[in-house]
Amino acid sequence: MILDLKTALKYIILFLIGVGVLYLAFKGQDLAKIWQEIKTANIFWIFISAFTVWIANFLRALRWQMLFQSIDYKVTLKNAYHSLMIGYLANLAIPRFGEIGRCSIISKTHSVPMFSSIGTVITERLFDILALFLSALIVLIFQYNLISNFLHENIYQSIANRISSLNYFWIIVTALAFILVVIVLIYFLRQKFNTKFLKIIVGLRQGFSSYGKLQQKALFLFYTIAIWLCYFVSMYACFFALEETSTLPVNAAFTAMVFSGFAMVAPVQGGIGVFHWMVAQSLVLYNLPFKDGLAYATIIHSSQLLLTLLLGTLSLLAVFMVKRNTPEER
Repeated sequence: MILDLKTALKYIILFLIGVGVLYLAFKGQDLAKIWQEIKTANIFWIFISAFTVWIANFLRALRWQMLFQSIDYKVTLKNAYHSLMIGYLANLAIPRFGEIGRCSIISKTHSVPMFSSIGTVITERLFDILALFLSALIVLIFQYNLISNFLHENIYQSIANRISSLNYFWIIVTALAFILVVIVLIYFLRQKFNTKFLKIIVGLRQGFSSYGKLQQKALFLFYTIAIWLCYFVSMYACFFALEETSTLPVNAAFTAMVFSGFAMVAPVQGGIGVFHWMVAQSLVLYNLPFKDGLAYATIIHSSQLLLTLLLGTLSLLAVFMVKRNTPEER
């Protein structure tokens, strides 16, 4: 993938936004005290937290492999796992590029059509989004007073103030113009690249149909639940790494998991800044000082970042060595 100047600037701006949010999160905080908390963290519980995330990654590879099998592509678990980890590694540099990157690797190692592979990724991501929203609904139902106050003060009022200052005429004009551009663009693509466009649609459709063709849908759903359960356990285990967070209740970990899930949706490399602010803010709801929440968020984010760097690099080396040793490459 060759990045032009415009695309490169886009990702640099996204990265700077993340750094800016990180700066605002730590602004006015006693950095010396936060660092002291981090230095005294219990390594054992950080390891347990990171190991649980690795289990989630392994389950993701199993789940992804199932989708390929349902559309008659025999992708090995090893390559599904390595592609997944390389994708996570790529996401640290360019947000969401890892999803395309892992499909490219599968396409080369197993001759799976690129857009069929992308269709399977979109399918599994839709289930992740569903799991995240169901988790958020559970938090909202069982902790309505806590969450409603946060949403009202930090989101509703901000959106309401922005909407009140908008010109509705220009909103409607912009929306209609956007729809018109999309229609013209689709028509142009179909006219100029009719055969290629058709292949893309067919490939995506095949990938989208992967869940419908599964013979073990219950197992797929079990993997999805297990993945998110691992995320929850990871957040809770890391509570015990710091004395300040060790007494927090179990439901605080579940809330932190939901907040971190929405933070990682942000198009920022590795969720930097957004993850720290969201997780720390979620723990403030349970009367934890914001600085302690930042220390906790820094520890869990850093441990997951190191895990991705280590395992992603190992997977990259593994795929590279296999490619070098194939008969075609000799």
